[in-house]
Amino acid sequence: MLNIVSILIGLVTLALGLVAFIPLLGWMNWLVIPIGIVGAAVGAMSSSNAGRNLNIVLIIIFTLRLMLGGGII
Repeated sequence: MLNIVSILIGLVTLALGLVAFIPLLGWMNWLVIPIGIVGAAVGAMSSSNAGRNLNIVLIIIFTLRLMLGGGII
C-alpha cells in the first residue's frame, strides 16, 4: 500500500516538475524536490522499491535542472 502512495506522490511530483521546466518557472523546483523527498521516504517504508526509485530519479533530475538554472551553486 505504501508503494502505491509513493508512486502517486511521484506522479504528482512529475506533473509539477514538468511545469517547472517552463522558463521563468524554475523556482517551482524548490517546491517539487521536497515533495519527491517525502515520496522517497514513503517508498523506503514499503516492501517494494518501485515508488522509492521513481522518486529518487525525479529528485536527481529536478536537482540537476535547479543547478543548471543557477538555483544551487
